[in-house]
Amino acid sequence: MTSRDRVAAFLNLSWVRNGIIAVIVFNAVLLGMETSRPLMESIGPLIIALDTACLAIFVAELALKFYAQRLSFFRNGRNNFDFLIVGISLVPGAQTFSVLRALRILRLLRVISVSQSLRRVVEGFIKALPGMGSVFLLMGMLFYIGAVMATKLFSSSFPQWFGDLGNSGYTLFQIMTLESWSMGIVRPVMEQYPYAWAFFVPFIMVTTFAVVNLLVGLIVNSMQDAHMAESNAKTDEYRDEVLVRLRAIEARLNAADKAASEHDNR
Repeated sequence: MTSRDRVAAFLNLSWVRNGIIAVIVFNAVLLGMETSRPLMESIGPLIIALDTACLAIFVAELALKFYAQRLSFFRNGRNNFDFLIVGISLVPGAQTFSVLRALRILRLLRVISVSQSLRRVVEGFIKALPGMGSVFLLMGMLFYIGAVMATKLFSSSFPQWFGDLGNSGYTLFQIMTLESWSMGIVRPVMEQYPYAWAFFVPFIMVTTFAVVNLLVGLIVNSMQDAHMAESNAKTDEYRDEVLVRLRAIEARLNAADKAASEHDNR
């Protein structure tokens, strides 16, 4: 076994993967503590030192992966994601890069690359994106139609909500989420337009209860498909392993029979 193989085997050990997850979670807690001014005034240097130590562990992990995998390191999407997240963390803390420095909390997303269950969720979400695109297009059309109608119907009396397409679209989005939609928006509108419910109720029925649930169904189906594909892959791997063992047993039996036949002939 070469040194690269030994490093790869070391990184695949369960306690190493679990240790990386623990460091990621601990680092996320530290980044949250950095937002507290009293904590930074009292133990700020310790928090910064621990954060630097966590970053050093991440850099060392990536360095070992690159040593073990060489150029194939960049052919793995999870490795590229980890490389980007850690690279952002290494950006100097100048004012120009303050936004990038704030993105250090994205290190927590590295849990996805080392947690099999989270990877399954993300894979299901990614596989649902093509179908979700069609649903988003449908929802965009519904919002545009609703925004045009609401602007023409209610803009004169409620310009703060329906004064133009932008305000109407945002108000309809609030209504779709059912956030203060009745007492906050629809009932005041109905005081001047008694039949406004004939517009708002069908809009809620179509967007909130039909289209949104269609998105949820797409994601759930994609996650189930990803889980089934993973289960089938594990089954095939186990079957191949069993076949290899059976062939090995068969070869040993044939060798034993051959040796016994030669002994009898003597």
